Amino acid sequence: MELTKIINKIKDYGKLVMFSHTIFSLSFAAVSMILAAKGLPTLSTMFWILVCFMAARTGANAINRVIDAEIDSRNPRTATRQIPKGEIKKIEVIIFTSVCFIIMLFGAYKLNLVCLLLSPVALFLMIIYSYTKRFTFFCHLILGVTCACAPVGAWIAVTGKISLIPLVMGVANTLWVAGFDIIYGSQDYDFDRANGLHSVPAKFGVKNALFISMMFHVITLVCLIFIGILSIELSLIYYLGIAVIAALFVAEYNIVSPTNLTNVNIASYSINQLVSIVLLVFGLLDAFI
Repeated sequence: MELTKIINKIKDYGKLVMFSHTIFSLSFAAVSMILAAKGLPTLSTMFWILVCFMAARTGANAINRVIDAEIDSRNPRTATRQIPKGEIKKIEVIIFTSVCFIIMLFGAYKLNLVCLLLSPVALFLMIIYSYTKRFTFFCHLILGVTCACAPVGAWIAVTGKISLIPLVMGVANTLWVAGFDIIYGSQDYDFDRANGLHSVPAKFGVKNALFISMMFHVITLVCLIFIGILSIELSLIYYLGIAVIAALFVAEYNIVSPTNLTNVNIASYSINQLVSIVLLVFGLLDAFI
């Protein structure tokens, strides 16, 4: 019986922190790490980068659920989440988040001094993001910047310094995440406006929001191409991957429209999980072949 409870609790936390969404920034972090090291870094560096990445994204998603619990309880789409339903207590998640963030800080310490000094900036972004929808429609971009800490941080973890490539990769990561988050947020247009919440769809309408999202993803492609130009390790295979990503973006905007948002989850999450996998596979293949 106790084992069953433990397994169920693990499943609940897996849903709480959206563990399946780990892939969203993992690809950018992995490609950035490989490019920074011009191959594979040491096993120790790879291990602590992974520790920092997993602890940070898990803690960020967990604290988001705590901060948004009251809003989630009022939104029919999110009212069935674990905290609004009372399946997990807020204090449990706060303790869980604190442990994740402590692990992240320790991982940053094990990497290098620059990572440790910059880690509070990442922590601040991971916490403040959840509040931004209360006062600005730039919330999508702030989420993107938070996710972009992964590739920039991975580069710093390997080299101890910053350069143009990780910055461009950070911009690509930011606009990619912001773009599909705008699509996802379109389904809450009515709820956001009725409850005084801010988002690009609530500010500009769903039609204009989808156009803004599309432009973000166009710029993402431009940034990815620029990364290929800047990186001598990347060539044809990488560009083939960008072509596949472009095709996925086209598919994404062909299955959603202002009058038909039934495929929002597929467009925002499922397709972009494929985008991340394509970037990871083609980026790593090109870097090693």
